[in-house]
Amino acid sequence: MLDKNVIYDILGVAALKDSDFVEIFVEENRHNNLVAVNGTIEKAQSGIDYGVGIRIIRGLDSLFACTNDVSKGNLVKIVNELNCISENKNKKSLPGFKILNFDGLHPVKTHFSHLTKKRAGNLLKECCLSALEYSPIVREVSGSYIDSTQNILVANTEGVWAEDTRFKTRMLFMAVASNGIEKQSSVMRNGAHAGFDFYDNLDAKRIGVSAAKSAITVLGADACPRGKMPVIVGNGFGGVVFHEACGHGLEATSVVNNASAFSGLIDEEIASKKITAIDDGTITNAWGATNIDDEGEVTKKTLLIENGVLRSYMVDKFCGLYMKKKSTGSGRRESYRFPPTSRMTNTYIAAGNDKFSDMVAAVDYGLFAKKVEGGSVDVSTGMFNFAVSEAYMIRNGRIAEPVKGATLIGNGCKVLKDIEMVGTQLEFDSGLCGASSGTVAVNCGQPHILIKELLVGGVK
Repeated sequence: MLDKNVIYDILGVAALKDSDFVEIFVEENRHNNLVAVNGTIEKAQSGIDYGVGIRIIRGLDSLFACTNDVSKGNLVKIVNELNCISENKNKKSLPGFKILNFDGLHPVKTHFSHLTKKRAGNLLKECCLSALEYSPIVREVSGSYIDSTQNILVANTEGVWAEDTRFKTRMLFMAVASNGIEKQSSVMRNGAHAGFDFYDNLDAKRIGVSAAKSAITVLGADACPRGKMPVIVGNGFGGVVFHEACGHGLEATSVVNNASAFSGLIDEEIASKKITAIDDGTITNAWGATNIDDEGEVTKKTLLIENGVLRSYMVDKFCGLYMKKKSTGSGRRESYRFPPTSRMTNTYIAAGNDKFSDMVAAVDYGLFAKKVEGGSVDVSTGMFNFAVSEAYMIRNGRIAEPVKGATLIGNGCKVLKDIEMVGTQLEFDSGLCGASSGTVAVNCGQPHILIKELLVGGVK
């Protein structure tokens, strides 16, 4: 990492040029990636990324540059070039650094190494073999493993000096079933802000078999009927519907650009009274969690919606200037190559009091969307379209036959108000979210929820 005196000198140069705020983000990221296909490791990569991002804020203008030439001369040159872009006014002095102290929330027992990479390869092979051995209908299987050890340092002209080491790992597995005419797939994800010890209690065989079962179930399913009907959305990754259709609209980046359907609605009722939604970057070892955000703020638990009432947005420093609000510890970026902006961490609908069996019993005719995958969303209107990878019809208060080809179509603002029941079994699932500050690790979470009516797209 950069020497403290070098950083202080660079920030001092910027302060003399009358920048209201200057930030230096230093990153060293060591990462590994494995890919297995049908039980054979086909790709193994390792690498190190190292560089610096420099951001200057003057008034309500923000300028950013990045480099992997971390010599003092080059960094001073970048600061001077950024400062020349806008007019200088008054010179300011640089405050002393305040070292940020925080309690590490994410214990790590086993650091990543060549040995853990070999063990990861064995896990992928076991997942593959268990799925292939489950049924001859499973024709293709693949899995990927990633880990990263990211050291960051954030220093700025407000005197913040914050350092952190982040350990991230994720394994994704897919099984493909085929009857010779068509193919259906199922994906399983596991990720954490943890060391390789995260996998100590992971049952690779169960993962492979579960993916195989799901793919085979969908392969033999009838086509999903179209129409408006009640929908139960599964727990865990079902939270991606809230993440995409509502969560992005609660990020300050959307709000300040008037690109959110939720702009200007703080303390107004925007959802069913059964809905409480939270973004929490402090959950121990959770995939989307960090000790500090990428602006050096201690990560927080932010109450977004409380019993249906909008209480807060997710705010980063720059958007906070526009909104005249403090950061909620939501400034995130993929790497030193990106300026930070407001992003989600572990975003979820809190558990309610309704039993899953009672939800099913309340539906005469509808859909149980057990596994939801990606889709498209218009943040400004809340309109969304999501694919369902595993679904079942509900008939006369009971889960009936599996169906395939289902999509969920609706409006996030309306869906929030149409949620009639919220289950007790909160689960999370790991994902990756792309936006203007790059791709970051996020957790989607929710218990089962019952939506009164939703347009279901099908193939018949």
